[in-house]
Amino acid sequence: MQAPIFVANWKMHHGPRAAREFVAQFVKLYPDRIERTVILCPSAVSIEAVASSLRYRPEIGTGAQNIWTEPKGAFTGECSAAMARDAGAAYTLVGHSERRHLFSETDEQTALKCTRAFEAGLLPILCVGETLAQRESGTTEAVVIRQLRAGLAALTPDQVRQVPIAYEPVWAIGTGKTATPGDAAAVHAVIRLALVELAGKEAARSAILYGGSVNEGNAASLLAAPGVSGLLVGGASLDPAVWARICQA
Repeated sequence: MQAPIFVANWKMHHGPRAAREFVAQFVKLYPDRIERTVILCPSAVSIEAVASSLRYRPEIGTGAQNIWTEPKGAFTGECSAAMARDAGAAYTLVGHSERRHLFSETDEQTALKCTRAFEAGLLPILCVGETLAQRESGTTEAVVIRQLRAGLAALTPDQVRQVPIAYEPVWAIGTGKTATPGDAAAVHAVIRLALVELAGKEAARSAILYGGSVNEGNAASLLAAPGVSGLLVGGASLDPAVWARICQA
C-alpha cells in the first residue's frame, strides 16, 4: 500500500489571513515526514495563500475543494481546474457529498471534473458514499460502486490507478456519528475490488481514504482498519494543533 494520505477539507472556513496563520502554526507542530502525505484543501480564495505559505514545506500539498466542469466561460462564481492549478493547487476534491446533496452535483459532472482535473495537471480525489436511507435499505455497495464507476468513466486505466478515492458515508459527515473501523474496511474492500476490475491488478494498491466525523480520538483506529489508506477530515482539521496530531496518528 501507499504511504497514508491525510486530507484537510476546510469547507467554508479560513480566509487568506486565517489560512496563513494556520499554516504558520501547523508547520511548527508537524515534522517533515516522508512516509505520509498531507494535503490542505482551503476555500478557493485561500488556495494561493496556503500554497505560498507552504513554499518551504513542499511535502505538504495544497488542494481545491471543487472545480467546474468546463475550462473557461460564463460560469459566474465557479473556478476552473486551470485556475486552481495557477493559484497553487496540485489536487482537487471531486464529488464531495455536500457538492452532491447541497448543490445537486451529478455523477456525470463528477466524471467531467475528474477529466478537467487531469487536463489541468491536478490530481482529483473522488468522493463516494451513501446516505443513511440508502444504508438502511441495504444499497450501500450499489450506490458507492455506481458513483465510483461514473466518476472514473472517462479516465484511462493509468489515470484511474492514480486517483485517491475517499469513502465518506453521508450519514457520518458532521453528525458526530462515525462508521466503525469494520464498516469502513468492508466498504473499502468493495471499492478496491471495483478498482481492480476497472484498471487491472495494479489498482489493488490504490489509495482509499475514509472520511466522516474523523477526529483525533478515532483517527488511529480508523487508519489501522484493513484497506484504509488515509483520512479525509473536515471540522477536526480546522485547528492546527489538532490537525498536527491527526496527521501523526
